[in-house]
Amino acid sequence: MKPSILIIEDNEQNMYMLSYLLESSNYKVIKAYNGVDGLRLAHENHPEIILIDIQLPDMDGYEICNKLRHNGLPKNTTIIAVTSYAMGGDKEKAMEAGADGYLEKPINPDTFVKQMESIYRAK
Repeated sequence: MKPSILIIEDNEQNMYMLSYLLESSNYKVIKAYNGVDGLRLAHENHPEIILIDIQLPDMDGYEICNKLRHNGLPKNTTIIAVTSYAMGGDKEKAMEAGADGYLEKPINPDTFVKQMESIYRAK
């Protein structure tokens, strides 16, 4: 059985694309459009993988990563920052906040699932 995935993403087009690609690969997808809902859904559902946008309306992805890592989420949960906010040092900042991997937008639909799976397997 494939792992469940929580996507925390406020942009509807990005959410649609990520959900479509993952559901087409037989993943169970849980959707949150802001950080507060993302934190709640993470603790209610214990997904194996969490994809987090960095720029969200209520709190940034770094804060969400930090809260997830320090508030009872299973240690084996894979957190991946998926963002177009790709400035120098952002990958390092995401990893310091608790992310296990970092993928830049725009995502490549042909390679996204394989990239995500390689981060998940490497953990």
